[in-house]
Order: sequence, then C-alpha cells, then structure tokens
Amino acid sequence: MSAATCTQPGCTGTVEDGYCNVCGSPAAAGRSAADPSRCTQPGCTGAIEDGYCNVCGTPAAPGSTGSAGYSTPTVAPEAAAVAAGARESDRSSSTSSSRLQSAPLGSARGGRGTRPTRRIGTAGSRSQRQLGAGITTVPSAPVADPHTAIMQLAEVAENKRFCSSCGAPVGRGRAGRPGKPQGFCPKCRTEFSFVPKLKTGDMVGGQYDVLGALAHGGLGWLYLARDRNVSDRWVVLKGLLNTGDRDAYAAAVAERQFLAEVQHPLILGIYNFAMYENAGYIVMEYVGGKSLKSILKDRQEAAGRYDPLPPDQAIAYMVEIMPALSYLHSQGLLYCDLKPDNVIQAGDSVKLIDLGGVRRVDDEQSAIYGTVGFQAPEIATLGPSVASDIFTIGRTLAVLAMEFRGYQSTYATTLPPVDDVPLFARYDSLYRVIAKACATDPNDRFQSVDEMRDQLVAVLREVVAHERTDTKAATVTTPSPLFAPPRTAGDNLDWADLPDLHIDAADPAAAWLASVSIADPQQRLAALGQAPEQTVEVALAQSRTAVDAGRFDLVDRTLEGILRLDAWEWRAVWLGGIAALARGDARTATASFNAVLSQVPGELAPKLALALACELSGERELATNLYRTCTVIDAAYVSPAAFGLSRTRNALGDLDGALDALDLVAPTSASYLDARRRRAGLLATSGTGLRALSDAADTISGLPIGPRERQLVIVDVLRKALEEVRRTRREDPARHIAGVPATERDLRGGTETAYRHLAALTTEHSERVKLIDEANAVRPRTLV
Repeated sequence: MSAATCTQPGCTGTVEDGYCNVCGSPAAAGRSAADPSRCTQPGCTGAIEDGYCNVCGTPAAPGSTGSAGYSTPTVAPEAAAVAAGARESDRSSSTSSSRLQSAPLGSARGGRGTRPTRRIGTAGSRSQRQLGAGITTVPSAPVADPHTAIMQLAEVAENKRFCSSCGAPVGRGRAGRPGKPQGFCPKCRTEFSFVPKLKTGDMVGGQYDVLGALAHGGLGWLYLARDRNVSDRWVVLKGLLNTGDRDAYAAAVAERQFLAEVQHPLILGIYNFAMYENAGYIVMEYVGGKSLKSILKDRQEAAGRYDPLPPDQAIAYMVEIMPALSYLHSQGLLYCDLKPDNVIQAGDSVKLIDLGGVRRVDDEQSAIYGTVGFQAPEIATLGPSVASDIFTIGRTLAVLAMEFRGYQSTYATTLPPVDDVPLFARYDSLYRVIAKACATDPNDRFQSVDEMRDQLVAVLREVVAHERTDTKAATVTTPSPLFAPPRTAGDNLDWADLPDLHIDAADPAAAWLASVSIADPQQRLAALGQAPEQTVEVALAQSRTAVDAGRFDLVDRTLEGILRLDAWEWRAVWLGGIAALARGDARTATASFNAVLSQVPGELAPKLALALACELSGERELATNLYRTCTVIDAAYVSPAAFGLSRTRNALGDLDGALDALDLVAPTSASYLDARRRRAGLLATSGTGLRALSDAADTISGLPIGPRERQLVIVDVLRKALEEVRRTRREDPARHIAGVPATERDLRGGTETAYRHLAALTTEHSERVKLIDEANAVRPRTLV
C-alpha cells in the first residue's frame, strides 16, 4: 500500500501509521468511508457538525457532512481586553509636535467615514531577513535549552488573577491566608481555574509527551512537550486558562481554524489540535528565544532603571515583524494583539506568537481580545480593523523605544507631549511615524502595514545617520517610491528645483501622462486638458504645470477639487506648498510642507522643501536641522541641502559650520565648482583675518575655472589682505596669500600685478582703464 500525501497546507510529508511523518497531522483518507461524521483527532469523541467537530472544533476533511451549527459568543471589547491580561484604561488628550504643529490631513476637513483606499508607497523588498534591514545591527538572542524554560512552580501570581468574564480580581488571599487558585468569581459567579491541567508525563493525543509548564497567558497555559510521532521534535501545547470560559474556548478553536492555513516564516507555526481528558490543546511550533518584553526587562535589571531599547533597534524589530502582519491582512485576517510580549527573538530572527486574538476581517461575532495600552480607542465601537492593527504597531514601537510611563493608564490611547519625551524631541521623524500610526481617528493612520513599513525603514536610515559620530555626507542614494530626486540647483535652490511627485502607476491615466513630454507650461496645460480621463494624477499634473505657468487661480481650483474628493490626499497639499513658494508666501508653504511631512515622515523631499520654506520665513534653526538631515541620508540630496545648510549657518554667525557644509559637496558632484566658489567667497568676505583670506585663495587655486574668474578672486583676496594689514598694523611674512607674503609692501606689489593681469583678461575698454587705475593707485612706490 503506497503512502498517502499529507493534506496539511505547505507540508511535504507522507502519512505513516495514521500520522504525517513531518507535521504529525492525522490522516484524513478513509474517514468518510468508515464514518464521515466522526472526528479523526486522536482521543476526541466528537462528531462533525456543519463542517467542524462539535467537541474539539477540528474542521472536517473534504466530503464530510454535519448538521448542527457551532457559534461563538460575543463579548464586550472591554471585558475581552481584561481577559487578555490588560487592566488599566485611563485616557488623556493627545498632543502634537511642539516644533511645527499641524493636524493630520483630513481630520480638519472631513468627518469620520470610509476613507478611499489608495497605496502611496511600495511594499519594498521582503527578501531581507537580517535583523536591521541591512541598515543597523541588533544583538543576537541566544536560543536556550528548552528544558531550562520549564517553570519550577507552575502557578499564577495572585495579583494576576482576574475573572475572564467581568475582569474582577479573583483568587486573592485575605487575612494572611493565600487565595484559592480555582473557584467562582464573587461578582459574576463565573468559574475560574489557574491550575495547570497537564502534568509531566501526560501523553496528549497519543503522541505529545508533556515535560512541564512554560508559562500562562491570556488564553491559557503553555506546556513544553515532545512529539513522539515526528522525530521527538519540541512542541508547545496551549490549553485554556479556564475550562469554564466559553469565550476563551471559542477563541482557542478559532485560532486553530485560522492558523492551520497560515504559512509564513515570521509567524509561529500551528501543527495540530489535540484532545486530552475532554480538554482541547493547540499544538504549536516551539521557538526557543526571548520575547521583546523579556529583553526590555533584562535591560532594566542590568541598568537598575528603566532602559528602553536604542531607537534603531526598536525600529528594526518592528520593520522585521511587520511583513507578518501584512501577510495576515492579505489573508483577510487581523492580529489584534501586537505587543512586546508577542514577538520572540531567537538568534537573529523574530517570530510573531500567541495568535489567540486573530480573527477574520469580516467577523462581527467572535470575542475581541487585546491589551489596554496597545488596543485602539475605536475597538469598543467600530471593532478591529487593519487600522487598529497599525495602532498596535505604533504603540509597541513607542513602548520599546521610550520610557513610556502611563501607557496603560494616563496615556492608554494617546501619546505624552513631545516636550516631555526626549526621544521625540531628538527624532522628529520617529515621533511623526508613531503619531500617525496612533492617531485617534483610524482614517488618519497609515492605511496599510506596507505603507507604514516603507516610512519606518526610511526613518531607520535617518536615526542611524544621526547616531553616526562622523559628519560625512551620504554617499548612497535610495530611490523613493513617491518622489523623483531633487534637481541640481547649486546655491540657488528655489521651488522649481524641489522634487517632482512620481506618477501612481495604478492610475488609469498613468501611461498617457508618461507620454506627455511638452516642456512649455502653456502648451502642456492645453495638452493635459485633452486627457482621455480626468483622474487624480491628471489633476495633480495640471496643478504642477499651472504653477510653472503662473496660473495660480487654476492651481487653487484644481487642488480644492482634489481635496474635496479625498481630504487625505497629501500630494495636493504638497503642490499647494510649491505654489505658495512660487507666490512668495513662505509661511503658508511652511504649514503645507509640515503637514505633508506628518503623512510621509520618512521622505526627504518634504524635509528639503520644509527647510527651504523655513529658511525663507526666518526660522533658520529649523531649516538648519532639516538641511543637515538631508545631507547625511541620501547622496541625491547632499548638494541642494549643503548649500542651504551653509546659508543658514552663516546667517546664524557660524562661519566654520557654513564652510564645513560646503565641504560636504563631493568633487564628483555637478555642484562642486559652485560649492568651491561659494566657499572662497565666504572666506573672502568673512573679515576674520589673513588666515581666512589665505584659505580663500587656496580654495580657488586648483579649480578648473576660467582665468578671468580666478583672477577676480585673487584681486579681491589680495586687496582685502592689504586692507587687513594696514588696519591692524600687523604683518606676517611667513604667511603667503595667493603666493604673496603678508607684508604691506609685498601685498601692494602683488595686488598691483593682479590688477594688471585682470585688465589683460578684460575686453571692455572702460573696465580695463579702471583696473589699470586701481593698479597704479596701489603700487608700492605710492607709499609715503
């Protein structure tokens, strides 16, 4: 008799002696011939009704039938959160950035409703499995011997015993007497039990040899066992915290139903569902590592105080685990309970565990499980959604990266003021990502995990760049899915040089727009007016072209139309900022670009635009910080940002900083000559002495520029050096400026010669005469 192939999704094993030799699942073949209504799970006496076992909940094999339905009861979200182990629920109002405040796009323009679905970013590469996405490094977490994870005393601390139905404290001691670990809730009379049901040596389902209890969680005890049918592999059995709790039982059954089909390298594998003494157990993959909560606790114990993760490591963990949630969403599933407890690091990889709260997107009946401090505020009224999962990502990141006091009480659904959080004050982009993910209105959050991950990866690059001890400019370019690179503008950056928006390839008119290559703004406007279909991309193109044409009335009408259709269309606000700069309204541009940056916090284009607007409106400190950020993250932004950084630093009286900024422009850049000229000009006009003038001459000496331009600088430098020597009456023969010793007589002679050389390079007769007169006036023999 040939071996049958295992029917479990993703399994390559074969059935031997009734069980798969890889995953351990029981055989389904032959069941319908013997008794199509009997459950095939080892030890289970149930029957198949409406496709599932009426005892253990196992789904029927193809061809089986049943009659009676099995429904899961509904539980109030508040009670469900308590059942998951969360206890506190105080709330307070949220705050925005203290630097450049702006409300989330849409919140001030439209009420709650269904937000149009639109991707604004790409998922990015998912092949990178190294923690840190190749941007930073995360310490490895050693995988411990499974035996060492077994609890020596399997009991639940009294302060963690709560009724799974009403959330009231149960099993508490009184008058010095310990509380009973099982009994009935004094408030609602629901039965509770915190006693492990399995003991060492129990053989669950005829194949899982129990070694001991590992831990207890929101839905039950976890036990370590050996799978005697599949190479003695380690497995985890998950039972119920309270066998009398119908909601917990239903959640456990639902977890097995969903997760038997879930196959993802970042998600804990579910092997089987087994019965033992009329109790059900989920059989899961064993992951020997540490939860992020344990890693945080270890840091706290080592430091003797609360010690959050370095921000780059906290971000790296989230960047790594987010594809798991994206995968669940693609399968129509919601995770619902992301928190540091539910992410395990083993070696150099992470896994999402504890999938007891997973539910289908369209499930409106099952109990909702979550944790106060991580659960979104709308859960009680709207239920879970992709947006509520994104809220848990933001909250988990905040708990990992900062000392988040009161996150389960005062700030259970909000963030503390920016000025009270050093992390937010230092990393504005990180704050904006967390603030957007944790927005009170789900419409104001990222609309997909991939969208948030794109921005978070970019923020990770920014955080790592700011943590560098050197001040070197970026040498690598990372293309943006949203913006083209900025144009080369030298020292004259203006609105026309800011990056253009990429065309959304999903737009129906995308291909047609790519074919419109007319440069003249008026002609291009006319062509866009003949578009085969009026789409958002066409309207955006019309707005940008209207700015070039100076048609600001058309810009205003078009952008207002776009925002009426979608109040969250940040690209319209971006173009509004461009138009404001073109009009000379830097204040309005600042507000527009700040709002855009809150929607795409990892993008450099709005940072560069906001820096320019802040510079023009006199907010030089803010402009300086933004320009500096651009220079250290992406090579494509170094040149325009370096010139801006030089301007703002010079305006703030920091000449050395202004010169250092210009030194960031690489010799291979098209703006290198402009940077050297600018540097020489700053030195020549700095009024800081002979040394600066000597440096100015040296800066220009090796540049491949025209002889007249070079001679103009030499004349200027020597003339100012002569003025400096005469003013201070201090000579420095050892110092040479453009090859001339810094004495009055030598400088007079050198300046005279420089004027005469410049006159020889000048074609205009009257100008040549003036230069000869200057040479005669400064020559040494005029000394008295």
